[in-house]
Amino acid sequence: MRILHVTPTYLPAWRYGGPILSVHGLCRELAVRGHEVHVYTTSVDGSTDSKVDHDRPVEVDGVQIRYFRSTRLRRLFLALDMGRALDAGIAGFDLLHTHTLFAWPPLAASRAARRAGVPYVLSPRGMLVRDLVRMKSRWVKTAWLSLFDRQNLEGAAALHVTSGIERDAAAAFGYELPPMHVIPNAVDLNEDGADAEPSSAVIALTREKPLLLFLGRVNWKKGLDRLVRALPKVPGAHLAIAGNDEENHAATVAAIASATGVAERVHFTGFVGPADKRALLQAASVLVLPSLNENFGNVVLEAMAASRPVIVTPEVGAAVVVRTTGCGEVTSGDPAALGRAIAALLGDAALGERMGRAGRAAIERDYSWSSVAVRMEQVYRGLLEYARS
Repeated sequence: MRILHVTPTYLPAWRYGGPILSVHGLCRELAVRGHEVHVYTTSVDGSTDSKVDHDRPVEVDGVQIRYFRSTRLRRLFLALDMGRALDAGIAGFDLLHTHTLFAWPPLAASRAARRAGVPYVLSPRGMLVRDLVRMKSRWVKTAWLSLFDRQNLEGAAALHVTSGIERDAAAAFGYELPPMHVIPNAVDLNEDGADAEPSSAVIALTREKPLLLFLGRVNWKKGLDRLVRALPKVPGAHLAIAGNDEENHAATVAAIASATGVAERVHFTGFVGPADKRALLQAASVLVLPSLNENFGNVVLEAMAASRPVIVTPEVGAAVVVRTTGCGEVTSGDPAALGRAIAALLGDAALGERMGRAGRAAIERDYSWSSVAVRMEQVYRGLLEYARS
């Protein structure tokens, strides 16, 4: 198959988190399986641009990537040259797969595909959640859904969601949606660059015991306020918050830590590269993801791959993975309940070790990118067979 993926951002713009890793992991494994895989994306990397070639495709792990500049309306990732390339070339692909909502590239790609009669799969990547729409830029996002993304959702040949939580959240909108396929994310067991030396600051932090780890974007929906307020229930434990700060939310979390009396036990690392991330995972007693909403939660898989136990809230899509594999605990995000769950796990070293082993075994068995690519390939083939019938 000749497959085109369209996403607003892509590596090396790591600041945009898990979706970049997920899209590239899938594309790479599809290429390994013999498909011709192309990616159209922008070079937007925050307020700057990634240092990439804009004049010709760039091959990374067998995937052909075309980067387009966004010179205006960068919050929407508007890239007019991409639009022209889509109009000129979309008919040459067997299938389109778009990623995320509320952005111009997947919108333009879906429209071009419908005009050319090319079937497309749409992955909302956790953005089709009513509560999140209401809590963040409610009127703008509601208008965008009504005017643009609803048509793209209903016109797709299929939706790809990563968990039952994401599937149910999408269905709650009441749209006439196409079939939804639940295919989880995966994780790389051997991450590039992880053999480098971690930073001195991270090395110092790993000496703090016990060490709780939050890994991900510092964002309001991640529930970090709940985690910080849980720390008084876990005396002596230090919390590493590793990830990009968004909208100065770290300052809000730091203020809560100060007011709660735990500021000296809360450490912000900022963005961490592969070496620092691996060092933190290896040193952590437990990874905690207390999100208000999470379509999946790749960091859960990363902790499992590192044989670390995890604690998540029920609103995390990967909570079903935690329950079924026995790699950790699913508990309420209420700070008191969250604190008790953390304290109980830290107090039972043997239990934590068993959970860590169970998580690692599940990763090796069920959550490799090769297994996920096989399942996605089956979805693609089914859509193309239906389109030909």
